[in-house]
Amino acid sequence: PIDLPAQDPLRLWERIQEGLPFRLLERFQKQADLTWRELADVVQIKPRTLTRRKRAGRLEPEESDRLVRAVRVFGLAVELFEGDVPAARHWLATPSRALGGHSPLAFARSDVGAREVESLIGRLEHGVYT
Repeated sequence: PIDLPAQDPLRLWERIQEGLPFRLLERFQKQADLTWRELADVVQIKPRTLTRRKRAGRLEPEESDRLVRAVRVFGLAVELFEGDVPAARHWLATPSRALGGHSPLAFARSDVGAREVESLIGRLEHGVYT
């Protein structure tokens, strides 16, 4: 799993403010089995900016925050599918009626959208499909 101090919100907040190391983005890309283009879209970083961040070795705070959000949503989807990463990726990329025809991954590009995707995952875990 991605090395984020999720159990300590204060420390995670501090790390986000410092800018997370680029290696965490690389690790997420591999674990989520996303292409670099898909990853750039998910964390809303232009591909050329990704190249600059790789050279610098660190993300900006806003980019770090978006990475943490993507990691959280992806992790919840993998839990929903009991560890089946390909099934989670497929679900995240498939348009959902519950999200107005948007895919969960696209919907989660904002904080409000990510919260709704998390809520949808919670409902699915409890057998509530509406």
